[in-house]
Amino acid sequence: MSPLTAVGVGAAIATAGPALTAVGPLRRRCNPRLSGVSSREHIALTFDDGPDPASTPAFLDLLAEHERHATFFVLGEQAVAHPGLIRRIRQEGHELAIHGWTHRCTLAAPPTRLVRDLRDARDALEDICGTVLTWFRPPYGVLSGEALLACRALDLRPVLWTAWGREWERDASPATVVATVLRTLRPGGTILLHDTDRHAPHGDWRRTLEATEQLLAGPLASANLGPLGDHWRDGPCEDGSM
Repeated sequence: MSPLTAVGVGAAIATAGPALTAVGPLRRRCNPRLSGVSSREHIALTFDDGPDPASTPAFLDLLAEHERHATFFVLGEQAVAHPGLIRRIRQEGHELAIHGWTHRCTLAAPPTRLVRDLRDARDALEDICGTVLTWFRPPYGVLSGEALLACRALDLRPVLWTAWGREWERDASPATVVATVLRTLRPGGTILLHDTDRHAPHGDWRRTLEATEQLLAGPLASANLGPLGDHWRDGPCEDGSM
């Protein structure tokens, strides 16, 4: 391998290597904190891709009915389009977090563009809701070297999940969403669901809403469940690391 080729390969690994964190079992074993694993008997409930005026209010109503709170990973472009919905999320006691400016894989972002997009999303959300944001979850769960550097520059903490519903699959139903969540959920885990089907090819937010209702009324009815802000004793990481 020539020196130039070696440099190119090294650069590619540095950029795309962190994307291996999208592989759930590998991530949970090698980097449990990034997966959202806490040593507490607590389950973090999180929703991605909103806010969406067609669906997010129904999830907020459901959470209020069960007196539960969650973390909403929102997109900057949708937040500025629906600031009233962002304010409602915050006013009802939920946590806001960043999912990006648009729903684009971090590996597809041009160089230096990602940090600008995340800064714009963070600043827009903080202006709307009046609170400092902590968390970032990349679209598709794909981190890149640049995404990690952007998080460090903007004082954001990347976090993924330990259990998800896979609601976007063509044959998904409320029953399969519940079963898929419970398959890998353990105390100290983090659940990923979606409060919109805007970015799901076969998604239907109504089945996700029904699955959430089944989880809250059934298996998770007595669980210590809430937003990521309650997930760790001393902040995002108990030892102070990312």
